Parts: sequence; structure tokens; C-alpha cells
Amino acid sequence: MPPDIWHNLGSTTIAFTPCLLILGVATLYFAGVLRYNRLHKESKWSVRRSLAFLGATAVTFVAIQLFVGVYDDVLFYDHMIQHLLLIMVAAPLYAMGAPLDLLRGATTGLTHRVTNRLLDSKVAEVIGHPITGLVLYALLIPLAHLTSLYNYTLTHDLAHDNEHLAFIIVGYLFWRPVVAIEASRHPLHPGVRLAYLALAIPVDTFCGIALVSAAHEMFPYYNSFTRAWGPSRLSDLHIGGSIMWIGGDGIMAVAMLPALVRWVRYEEERTAELDARLDAELREQTAIEH
Repeated sequence: MPPDIWHNLGSTTIAFTPCLLILGVATLYFAGVLRYNRLHKESKWSVRRSLAFLGATAVTFVAIQLFVGVYDDVLFYDHMIQHLLLIMVAAPLYAMGAPLDLLRGATTGLTHRVTNRLLDSKVAEVIGHPITGLVLYALLIPLAHLTSLYNYTLTHDLAHDNEHLAFIIVGYLFWRPVVAIEASRHPLHPGVRLAYLALAIPVDTFCGIALVSAAHEMFPYYNSFTRAWGPSRLSDLHIGGSIMWIGGDGIMAVAMLPALVRWVRYEEERTAELDARLDAELREQTAIEH
């Protein structure tokens, strides 16, 4: 590998299958947008949702195919940056793109009926439940960074690619109830969204501290080659742990701010509705008495 990732930002690792999947998903999405707009001329698909999905696609491409992906099996901290980009940046943007709502609105006839049957099934309800997203997130993060599974993905390209896919899918399921754009049978109260995010913070904290506290290289793969540049193997591990700990918790904290704003607005709206109802009842009572 050419030394020092930060002096080789133009490096790429273009691979056929990941590119095909990324471009294929983007093509399907925007084909769906065109079809949705033809079917719903009076209420066209949100431009913001389209931009969010486009941003998610761009972040995924950068994380996997450009310079971050080039060094993801050489530097542990680069691998950690890649994972944060996928699960903390791309995944919530995919959720903001509301692909399932688009799928419902862009289909007709038999395809539409089958789509609704699948999305309204009990299995889909369980998969889309906020608890499922939180549990999967809490399992995936330590499994992918603290066990031999991580070393396995470094030595098997297919497993590595599937790991990326898992981060995006689990991240989408985790962030979906937080961004709260798609229709859900189990919507979270704005205040509960804050608690939901708060419950996820210890996952990154625990994994980050475990990596930072390691006294030796945890993954045999990094001992299988010599790298004469960059941080030492142990320092690389510690930097990666710090990125997970500080970066992961920091992104969660930032995500809590709009959730807090939504909660305040929600309570203000509820208070205004209650005041209006009480005023109406008071006026009605006064009219009856007179």
C-alpha cells in the first residue's frame, strides 16, 4: 500500500459487485421517484427525501470505493471511520429517503398488492419494530469489532462486503424510528426517541473503551504483514477505539438535539391544543349558563 492515507486521497478501490449494488439501488430509487410523480401528480415525492437518499448513496460510495475503502484492511482506525460512515451517516440518510413509502406509492396492480401484503405482514412488523432495530444495533457493534468475526471479514472479501451491507441494513432499522419519516405501526413518542438514542450510547462507549484498553493487538490479521508507515499496530487499535467511543457517542449526541427540539415542539402543540379545548369548553359552559 502507498504510505499514509491522508496523502493519497485520490486512491480508489473500485470493485464490480459493490458498485453494481450501489448504482443499482440508486437507479431503482430514482426510477421509483419518477413513477411516483407520474402516479401522484398533485403530491409529488419530496425533494428532500430524494436528496437524503442521494447523499446516503454518495457516502456509501466514498466509504467503500474511494480512499476510505482502499485502506480499510490496512489500518484499523480507517476501518472504524468506514463503519461510522456507513451506520451513523449513510444509514440515517437512507432512512430519511423513506424507500418503503416510495415502494408503496410507486407500485400499482398486483405488485402494489403484494408489496402491501409483505409490508403489512407480522414479520415486517417485527423487523420494523424499534426494539428490533435497537437490539440488532447492540449486537452488531460488539460482534463486528470485538470478536473473531472482525478478523474473518479481513481475510474473506465476501464476508467483508456482507459486513458493509449489514451495517447499512441494521443502521437503517435503527435510525428509522428516530427520523420518523416513514409510516410505522409503532411510532415513538418524541421523548422516547431521546431515551432510545440514550440506550444506544453505551454500546459504542463499551466497545470503544474495550479497544482503547487493549494491551496487545487483538486481530491476528494485522500481524500477518509489515507496514513501515503510520501508527504502530497497538496505537492503530487505540485510535480506532477512540474514534468509535468519541465519534460514535458524539454523533449520537448530535442526533439527540433535533429529537429534543421535536419533543419540545410536540409538547408545545399538545399544550396549545389542550388550552384551545379548555377555552372552547369554558365558552360553551358560559353560553349554557346565560
